[in-house]
Formats: sequence, structure tokens, C-alpha cells
Amino acid sequence: MQTLYSIQYLRAFAALAVVVFHAGERTGLPFTIGAAGVDVFFVVSGFIMMAISDSRPVGPGDFLRNRLLRIAPAYWAATLVMVIGAVAGVFPNLQLDLAHTFGSFFFIPVASPSSGNLWPVLVQGWTLNYEIFFYALFALVLFLRPASRLLALTLIFGVFVMAGALLQPKNPILAFYTAPLILEFVAGAALAKLWTARRLPSPIVGLSLIAASIAGFATIHLLKLEFDALTCGPLAVLLVLGALAVEANAHLRKLPFLAYLGDSSYSIYLWHTFTISVVVKIGFMLALPAAAILLVAVVLGTASGIAAYECLEKPIQSLLKGKRPSLRRLPIRGPAQ
Repeated sequence: MQTLYSIQYLRAFAALAVVVFHAGERTGLPFTIGAAGVDVFFVVSGFIMMAISDSRPVGPGDFLRNRLLRIAPAYWAATLVMVIGAVAGVFPNLQLDLAHTFGSFFFIPVASPSSGNLWPVLVQGWTLNYEIFFYALFALVLFLRPASRLLALTLIFGVFVMAGALLQPKNPILAFYTAPLILEFVAGAALAKLWTARRLPSPIVGLSLIAASIAGFATIHLLKLEFDALTCGPLAVLLVLGALAVEANAHLRKLPFLAYLGDSSYSIYLWHTFTISVVVKIGFMLALPAAAILLVAVVLGTASGIAAYECLEKPIQSLLKGKRPSLRRLPIRGPAQ
């Protein structure tokens, strides 16, 4: 079975980018482009789902069940901590109401009573609302032959985005589900088809794509440009395509720790903000330099996510479905096979 280190590394970098983004936001040292880690996550997610479904038969029901078992338990645990903290007064700025709390647990975008935004109780969970939406539609295309799935997925998501662009819906939930951001999943699925068809660029081109992507992200950050899915989405696609091209030709070094961070990226994404909040509060109380607070917040935020991965996510997954293999050991067919 092929080891997809490129995907592991991308998951790790995307998670760390989000950690730095949130730490910078809290310390006054903004790293706004770190939010683009979400774009990378979405492209990677589309790649993984299509690659796995092409590698082994799976029915729509089993697919959804497996995805929910994988995503929901750790997210519910983090959300429950937020709810208990809000009730206990630990999070004084967090307001709760029944509809919003219900929506937060069941991946339904509901306006937050705290901010009015379509953010769940655990704010970064907004991306999981998109993930579940993608899983639901992807499950539908699993009724089709593998050769037809990408086209069907493209048509479905294309219709959603075109409807949003033409109708400009005032309803925030309709606007949420018709945002161009959802096309990043389709782009990732298309990359999976290139991977399995052995139609990836050469390693040199792959390195050039990675460099172009990083340069694009850096330009946005350094020039403080506005960005959204229409700018960061293509850059994320270039990054994933470039990394896959390098790996497909056996030019990617194996870095076990970085691969491990990829394994723990989901828990890092869910739990890092708890630690960052504590570190920032203590750091400012001690009048520490903002840069030092930022560094400690990033390190400890990442470490807390790793701890949650080892102590919560892995045991839960083992309990639910037996010992679950990590992504890099999944049977995803590719050019090296």
C-alpha cells in the first residue's frame, strides 16, 4: 500500500497555518493568510474521498456512516466543552440558545446569538458544516459508476455555485451553501482522478507549482490583500497538485514527525483555540512580549491538539470501529503501484 506523505504533510501544514492564524489574531500579530489552511483542507478532503472511493467499493450508506463516525465524536466532545464552559461562565462572551446549540451539534449552520454569524458554538466548526454537506452530496454520486462520479459532482456543485452567483440569496443559509468555496472539494476530487490515471506533472513542474502557490499566499500576506475562495482556492489546488506530482515520482522525503502531525491534524484543528485563549490571557497578565506569547501559544496549542489526538480521538475511533489505520496506510492506488 502506498504511503501518501504529500497528503499527510499538507494536512499538517494546513492545521499549523490555522493555529498561527488564531494565535496571531489573539496576540495582535496577524497572520491572516493562515486562514487559507481551510482551503487546503477542503481540496485535500475532496482528493481523499474520491481516491478512496475509487480504490475500494463503498455504498452511500456505509460512506456516510463511516464519515460521521470519523468526524462527529471528537467534534461533539469539543462542542460539549464549549457549552459547559458557557453555562459555567468560563466563556462570558459566548451566548447560547437552543436552536444554535442544536445546529452546532448536528452540523446545521444557525446564526450565533453571540455574533450573528453562521458560526457554531465551536467557531472553527463552520468548516465541518461544509464537510458534512460535501459528504452528503458525495454519497449521492456513489450510486453512479466511478467513471461518472466526477462529472456528476462537478455538475451538482456547479449548479449550487451558479445559483448563488445569479440569485445572490439574501438568506444566509442559502448563501452559505452556494458559496464558491464548495468548488474546492470538486477540485480535490479532480486531482484524485489525475492521480489514479497517472496524469500528474513531472517533479520539476510539481516543485514549480508548489513555489507558485507559496509565492501567491506570501504576496497576499505581505501586501495585506483581501482574499477569498476565488483567490486562495486556486493557490490551494496548485499546492496539492504540486505535492502529489513530487510524490508520484518518488521525490518526496519521508518525515515521520510531519506525517504524525498530519494524523493528528483534525484534533489540532478542533482543540488548539482552548489552549491559545489560556496562553494569551496569562501572557498579557504577565506583560510578556506579543511575539513570545504568539510562539508559546502556537507550540502549546499544537501540543494540546496532539494530546487530544492520543487521549481522545484515537481511543474513540478504536472503540467505535476497531483500530483505524492512518491515512498514509489507506489503499489509495496511484502512479507508484
